Amino acid sequence: MRHHRVAKKFGRSTAHRKALMKSLVTNLILADSIQTTLPKAKQARKDAEKIVTIARKGTLAARRLASSRLQQPKAVQKLFDKIVPAMEGRKGGYTRILKIGTRKGDGAPTCLLQWVTLPEAKDAPAEAAAETPAAEAK
Repeated sequence: MRHHRVAKKFGRSTAHRKALMKSLVTNLILADSIQTTLPKAKQARKDAEKIVTIARKGTLAARRLASSRLQQPKAVQKLFDKIVPAMEGRKGGYTRILKIGTRKGDGAPTCLLQWVTLPEAKDAPAEAAAETPAAEAK
């Protein structure tokens, strides 16, 4: 019986399932948006929101915990340097799921999992403004 069991198994072993979720969350952090099936996105969303909540503390213990749950040190650095500041003032709901349609091969429902507030959206206008005076000076 699976009473009160929230997580899906996806027909994989425990180690394979944990590696899949680590990979999805790591790639979401690095790429800001990932395309996957709807059930995988719903589970990855839970893990991603938990990792952002942990990272908002900003402590060394939080950084070590995030490092143990992500696959790449680059993802941990981006999480703490860009994503957490972009989510300032939000109490939750850091990600969104946009349904795309069905996959052609097997008809699985696909979707985009992305951050509600994109980290580069805040930095891009500042960088563009900084580059414009330099270009005019030349």
